[in-house]
Amino acid sequence: MRIHLLSFMLVAWFFCNPAQAAAKIEHWQTPQGSRVYYVHTEGLPMVDIQVAFDAGSARDGYQFGLSALTSGMLDTGAGQWNADQIAQRFESVGAQFGSSISIDMASVSLRTLTDKPLFDKALETMQVILTSPSFNEADFQREKNRTLAGLKQQEESPAELASIAFYKALYGDHPYGHSASGEIVTVSGFEAADLRSFYQKYYVAANAMVVIVGDLSRQQAEQTAETLVSGLPVGQKPEPLPEVVMPVKSGKQHIDFPSTQTHVLVGMPGTYRKDPDYFALYVGNHILGGGGLVSKLFEEVREKRGLAYSASSSFAPMFRKGPFTVSLQTRNDQTGQALDVLNKTLAGFIAQGPTEAELIAAKKNITGGFAMRFDTNKKLASYVSMIGFYQMPLDYLDTFQQNVEKVTAASVKDAFKRRVDPQLMQTITLGGSDKKSEK
Repeated sequence: MRIHLLSFMLVAWFFCNPAQAAAKIEHWQTPQGSRVYYVHTEGLPMVDIQVAFDAGSARDGYQFGLSALTSGMLDTGAGQWNADQIAQRFESVGAQFGSSISIDMASVSLRTLTDKPLFDKALETMQVILTSPSFNEADFQREKNRTLAGLKQQEESPAELASIAFYKALYGDHPYGHSASGEIVTVSGFEAADLRSFYQKYYVAANAMVVIVGDLSRQQAEQTAETLVSGLPVGQKPEPLPEVVMPVKSGKQHIDFPSTQTHVLVGMPGTYRKDPDYFALYVGNHILGGGGLVSKLFEEVREKRGLAYSASSSFAPMFRKGPFTVSLQTRNDQTGQALDVLNKTLAGFIAQGPTEAELIAAKKNITGGFAMRFDTNKKLASYVSMIGFYQMPLDYLDTFQQNVEKVTAASVKDAFKRRVDPQLMQTITLGGSDKKSEK
């Protein structure tokens, strides 16, 4: 019943709450050294909480997949509860719990109503999961086997295989270079003790960040953050990740796969979260391939030539330089032609930059839909988590639109010329042979 109540209230919030222009983010540290980021919102008696750690797949070392499996096991058993009992505790108060990882971070999240009995039970359950996960042998073997089955199935996914090869081509042995889910050979060698050691090293208060967005007072938020991390050892933050080593020349790799379509990925290490060029690259990419149906790549590849259903580009900023990626799928016999159009479109954009008309249209598109990106607590919590984890300015959301407006055609052209070099691009194609290009 309470789950249905929460769902109804979320729908009401989505349709009735006006989009917020910005969010007042408050920041402090707990006595254990955990950073806290808090936004008070009204109108709905609920709260979204995230606890994030610098414990993503980049911290796997050579045990690829260790971060993901550790995260996935947190709620399979904790304290005196098994997985079913944990699920029942959350269900009984209409709360939603989750855990996830990215390349840079691992996080747990809770969405719960703020009515005190419901909130207290949900928070207690989250705190026990965070501070006392069991990692017992039976649960470990089950989750390990599930992971191995997923990795085996991954071998049948051309998109996944192309992405794995692409990251390897861009990053080599850098911590960003392997798949977050790991490899069969590495996961097969895991023992429960490996997960326990990873947890003990990285899930510590000094390495934790708490995000609280919702209808809690500042005092309640302080108590909540303290409750969540007080049971963790203080520990210490890990050493910063090494800088990304840029490619010294372009590279091209074709992977045979029994499919009628070829996946094409072209790119290089691109931008990082605190990059001074970020907004110029962001706006420029919107014009190049990030703007969907109105982008240059879509027009050249799809509209003019019908070589692919879609073509796009993206920057994925991380702590270190995340990938700049241009991608499309095309018929095997059109791969050479599609790749040629992709490369010429990219080179032309780097050389010429955007027109004023393209720039104006992109800015309107970006700023016009900006408020919708954080019009719910959950979306806002994700933004605040990004701001906090990467220690961005607290007024990032307030200044986002004016930073977009400051971008000029000249600054886009300059940023792309300095940061995207066609001579360093790595190209991955995965699919059947392109017979035409072989003749």
